[in-house]
Amino acid sequence: MTRRDDIFETGEIFQDRKLVRVGHVPNLDRVVGRDSEIELMGSALAPAIRGGPPETTIIYGKTGTGKSLVTRCVTREARDRAAENGQRFTYAYVDCSDYGTEAQASRQMARELQANLGDAVGNQSIPRRGIGAADYRDVTWELLSEGDVDAFVVILDEIDKLDGDALLRSLSRARESGKAEAFVSAVCISNKIEYREQLSERVDSSLQDNEVVFDPYDATQLEAILTRRKDAFSEGVLEEGVISKTAALAAREHGDARKAIDMLYEAGRIAEKNQATQVTVDHVDAALKRAEINRFQKLVSGQTPHVKHILRALALLTEKADCQRFRTAEVYDTYQQVAEHAGASPLSYDRVQRLLKEQAFLGVTESEHTGGGHGEGSYRVHRLLRSPEIVSEGLNGA
Repeated sequence: MTRRDDIFETGEIFQDRKLVRVGHVPNLDRVVGRDSEIELMGSALAPAIRGGPPETTIIYGKTGTGKSLVTRCVTREARDRAAENGQRFTYAYVDCSDYGTEAQASRQMARELQANLGDAVGNQSIPRRGIGAADYRDVTWELLSEGDVDAFVVILDEIDKLDGDALLRSLSRARESGKAEAFVSAVCISNKIEYREQLSERVDSSLQDNEVVFDPYDATQLEAILTRRKDAFSEGVLEEGVISKTAALAAREHGDARKAIDMLYEAGRIAEKNQATQVTVDHVDAALKRAEINRFQKLVSGQTPHVKHILRALALLTEKADCQRFRTAEVYDTYQQVAEHAGASPLSYDRVQRLLKEQAFLGVTESEHTGGGHGEGSYRVHRLLRSPEIVSEGLNGA
């Protein structure tokens, strides 16, 4: 293969690839399938654009149902509308899966607020460590005062990952306790519907009863979402049926808009890599396969070499046989060959049996007792929950 003249040449598949990148927050008019949720969020923030207090809201829903997207889009719109009314409304976004301690989350809140206020406040350095959570919150109150802020909303994404509720308690009582003159509230986003039950009674009593549940997207909604992002691609590049197939596959698999968008992007990348002039449904199939391989690799990335040898043995058996379920003894015989080929000493039969049970518990395989007929008694059989091709390719890269 000869090297291209320009190693940075990307072809003409994409026109504006940021539109199909995970993390991109589009304009509100690009958000589809969430009209009622947008209205509820708008109602919670509406008082702030007129000089009143925004309401604290708790949002529930599975990953990829638009919780973070709608929250950030509506909050950004509220900020702009407030400015038109002469009100200084601002917000901070904190991903608690990245900042899981009270101190980390409080620090990130202060840093986000400082960045959003820009020239309205000084550029004093906020230390990365060395002070406590309450000190970081004091920095936040000082910034609100210095920036002459009327209303402040903190978006706490994946709040169930936060290691306590002191931050939420502090936010809910900031004005009442005299810490801040601005109206302060929070939008709490959680994948767990039971999140509120984890809160202390004192914090729960200070929250409003605004709760919004986001359901998974259906195929029609996913198709509309992807259609709104099609201008990420050059005109005429997407073959007919690409968007509808991507939406149908995503709806069947998970109803996750984030993964649907990522699948469409991956299909474009595969077409780009192959120097194709169009993105076809075959590229979508390849993108789905790549996504499945990536998910499997994440699932087994921390597993021991012998677990991987066992899974490879199951994949080899499945490829060669007409059936998909195999006795422990069959798996063990093939596992021994795989381990020896890899230069490893095989584990004992009992140890492999226990590892197979562990993989069933983790959802990598399925394991069950079955009757062997007259004279055979019962025995345990095992099968992969993914195609042998996905497992083999995933293990090669794990």
